[in-house]
Amino acid sequence: MKRNLPAFLAGLAAALAASGAAALDPFVVRDIRVEGIQRTEAGTVFSYLPVKVGDTLTDDKAAQAIKSLFGTGFFKDVRLEAEGDVLVVLVEERPAIASLEFSGTKAFDKEQLRKGLREVGLSESRIFDRSLVERAEQELKRQYLSQGYYAAQVTTTVTPLERNRVGITFAVDEGSIAKIRQINIVGAKAFKEKDLLDLFALRTPGWLTWYTKNDQYSKQKLSGDLETLRSHYLDRGYMEFNVESTQVSISPDKQDIYITINVSEGDQYSVSAVKLAGELLLPEDELLKLVSVKPGSLFSRQEVTATTKAISERLSNDGYAFANVNAAPELDKEKKQVAFTLFVDPGRRVYVRRIQVAGNTRTRDEVIRREMRQMEAAWYDGEKINKSRARVDKLGYFDEVSVETPAVPGTTDQVDVNVTVKEKPTGNMMLGAGLSSSEGVVLSGNLQQQNLFGSGKHVGIGFNTSKINKQYSFSYTDPYHTVDGISRGFDVYMRDIDTTSSRTLASYDTKSYGGGLRYGVPIGEDDTINFGLAIDSTKIRPTTYTPQRFKDFIDAHGDTFTGLIASLGWAKDTLDSRIYPMKGHVARIGGELAFGGTLRYYRANLQYQRYFPIGRDYALMLNGEFGFADGMGDRPLPFYKYYYAGGVGSVRGYKASSLGPIDTVTDDRIGGDRRVVMNAEFLFPMPGGGQDKSLRLGAFVDAGQVYGVDDKFDLGDLRYSAGLSLAWASPLGPLKFSLGQPLNKKSGDKTQRLQFQMGTLF
Repeated sequence: MKRNLPAFLAGLAAALAASGAAALDPFVVRDIRVEGIQRTEAGTVFSYLPVKVGDTLTDDKAAQAIKSLFGTGFFKDVRLEAEGDVLVVLVEERPAIASLEFSGTKAFDKEQLRKGLREVGLSESRIFDRSLVERAEQELKRQYLSQGYYAAQVTTTVTPLERNRVGITFAVDEGSIAKIRQINIVGAKAFKEKDLLDLFALRTPGWLTWYTKNDQYSKQKLSGDLETLRSHYLDRGYMEFNVESTQVSISPDKQDIYITINVSEGDQYSVSAVKLAGELLLPEDELLKLVSVKPGSLFSRQEVTATTKAISERLSNDGYAFANVNAAPELDKEKKQVAFTLFVDPGRRVYVRRIQVAGNTRTRDEVIRREMRQMEAAWYDGEKINKSRARVDKLGYFDEVSVETPAVPGTTDQVDVNVTVKEKPTGNMMLGAGLSSSEGVVLSGNLQQQNLFGSGKHVGIGFNTSKINKQYSFSYTDPYHTVDGISRGFDVYMRDIDTTSSRTLASYDTKSYGGGLRYGVPIGEDDTINFGLAIDSTKIRPTTYTPQRFKDFIDAHGDTFTGLIASLGWAKDTLDSRIYPMKGHVARIGGELAFGGTLRYYRANLQYQRYFPIGRDYALMLNGEFGFADGMGDRPLPFYKYYYAGGVGSVRGYKASSLGPIDTVTDDRIGGDRRVVMNAEFLFPMPGGGQDKSLRLGAFVDAGQVYGVDDKFDLGDLRYSAGLSLAWASPLGPLKFSLGQPLNKKSGDKTQRLQFQMGTLF
């Protein structure tokens, strides 16, 4: 019916025109009257009518008028009549859509469905068109098929209503989602079928597929899996590997899907020789260092691609933006060997004419331009352009950052650098709650504007509260206080640490007020030196259960402490990801020095953390931390500046802050002036999770200890634990779980094998 509707309307118009031609003799139109309209304005009819007052109505004009009015789509019947010299246009309007309803739609949000129908012209108050309804029905079925509902049925009901209106109801019987029951790889001999299927995102139902949805067929996922399979073979010497065919079938009840992949492996080839040819602008020895394809090794497409890319990028760093490197293979099928000739074509050396920024409707140009490492009128440098894009993206002000380097028309040695950004909201207000096994329920809030008035300056107001730690703060940072990238900021805070509700820590309450000024000086792309000066005032309130040594400190030095605190630190961060790091390292050295007023102490902290990639999916994380502090002159280190360890973030398996010296009277942990923590963790993806990166498992070994003021530093006192961890980047925030087993528990140690932390503290 949908395909024949235009022909039907044309035939109807012709028939009516013929009828009009027989009934209407030509006459001069002195007036035009429209009858039958209810919603359509008379002016609309006149605007489409090709006959005007004063025209002579003929058979051709009558046919044209009827055809034109039918073409508007507003009417289902049009007739022309004559009353003397008055032309009467009789129309019957199509009904309007009064409502669009959905029933049985559980897989999709109804408002999203209505929005999708509006895009195809079907919405409330629009003219009813049967062909659009049929299109909408087919689109609904297609959407369900894309989600794996192969048994879904859509029934459309059109109900006439008063005042020439209709109500449309789409009744959906979704059925069940079809699941992948079997995946077969036919022709695989070099590798076990099970090992190959482990590379796939698609898989048969498992205990985790309710979350990953990887047991639901997707054409896009299958294409990705086939490419993964192809890469697996090509990276292991099988140059002639090919996917011959793929069959996807569904059971008669449309509940089970079966996938069969037919492959041809071919022979395994090794590399016999690699040589360079073409225009070598750099010394051959220097270029050969970039060649990762070595004679005698198995052929690997990944290594060949990495080699051509490395040479092209090296040439681009010297201004050859359009350098081209092609790897030409020469196969010896008898010996099962391949020799490569790398043809180098550097092209012309080019320089950057100008840098152009687009898409920044809010952020000022200078905020983006000051991150650029490529300069105008300088030779093109691919490495600097990549760093520029990364630095702009790292600002966090944009959803997308793209950099293009088109050639300047009419020239052969110039390019422009076009930086295109897509703005995103940089102000946010967050209110949330977290749950920690160490601090109980934690309420948090954060009001931030990271790009104040498009200037790149940061302003933040935050708070978090728990049974032990309460904090309220205000901060301001200008990341480019100087044109050289030196940052300046200040902080104001109030902290209230009340350990009286803790069953582990010594009982006391401190309330601190303070504020300070800080600077950051970049000394490299990944290195920053930070220093600052702050003033702090802390009042201590002891309780009945406060350890006697703490009471003695208060009696000797008072309960209120003020002073200036100077800080100095260096940090280097080369991690490849914040959420799912696989390689890189973080190194930090920091310290603070309190002087003036009643405070005299210093604290220093060192940390080094490194990720070592193991294959494609695994990584080894090593972390070491050491902190030490002491008083100066005749002033001891204030006890509220002591270190603590144990629990998530240090030594799992032991209760939070439970390691170190113990007060013999209260049996509370009182902390110490030195702290050492070491962690080794083997990280791997969730089995059955495919390529999903929101879940990550780990097997860890932790070690750590806190040493009291009068204790000897002895590594023999370290506490060890081992266990399993789970990190989940959930929609509600990051969650961390650990199941730890203490390995050398001593008398008095407090253990807690299952520990967790939920939510984000701002």
